[in-house]
Amino acid sequence: MVTELETNAAKPLPQWRLSLPGRPLTGLTVLVIEDSRFASEAVRLLCLKSGARIRRADCLRSAARHLRSYRPAVVIVDLGLPDGDGVALIAELQAAEPRVPVILAMSGDPDRAGEALAAGADGFLPKPVESLAVFQQAILATLPAGSAYPGPRAVPDDVIQPDASGLRDDLAHVAEVLSSAQDTAEIDYIARFLAGVARSAHDPALEAAAAALARDHVAGYALATDLARISGMVQDRLSRVAEM
Repeated sequence: MVTELETNAAKPLPQWRLSLPGRPLTGLTVLVIEDSRFASEAVRLLCLKSGARIRRADCLRSAARHLRSYRPAVVIVDLGLPDGDGVALIAELQAAEPRVPVILAMSGDPDRAGEALAAGADGFLPKPVESLAVFQQAILATLPAGSAYPGPRAVPDDVIQPDASGLRDDLAHVAEVLSSAQDTAEIDYIARFLAGVARSAHDPALEAAAAALARDHVAGYALATDLARISGMVQDRLSRVAEM
């Protein structure tokens, strides 16, 4: 299969000649695999400002459907997905022929950077992903030679802020899962998902509550108090978001 970058290289003008220094990702397609609406909206805004097209998958199964249909230039994989670990997908993408030109891992847990890079990721984006300069550089630094704009460019200082509707959807999702959570997998997912949402929303109290849930679960402690506390915090934040 011919990649998007190979197709672009075969055109009369290289891709960078068709783009502007301020939109250095013009012509590239980014597939973001992320179950958080708030986090994926942040990536969408970053792609929009950079000139890239974006497609989104919210789980591994959806990502597989996307990857069977087309080959993106960049794949950004969240490590805590509802139907599995993103590290396994990164390893599959690393071994695939032809390889996706740029594979980036993304997580609210910076301690997972090492395993993502060991699995084959070209870089790691810690949440919150909101700096345009950091986002562009993570991709430009790993694009194949000749695929990126070669001249000098101003380093943008933009910091994006996703719409609150994405945060509302994420909190409503957590509330729904909390209402019926019973098994170990659901508890693990709540802790991971909520920690990522809280970090993206700059909510240290909610992030600490999610971390406490994860610690108590691993230690085998009773979780009723943790779950009740988180449920109350989620409802409180849903009320605040609704007033925005």
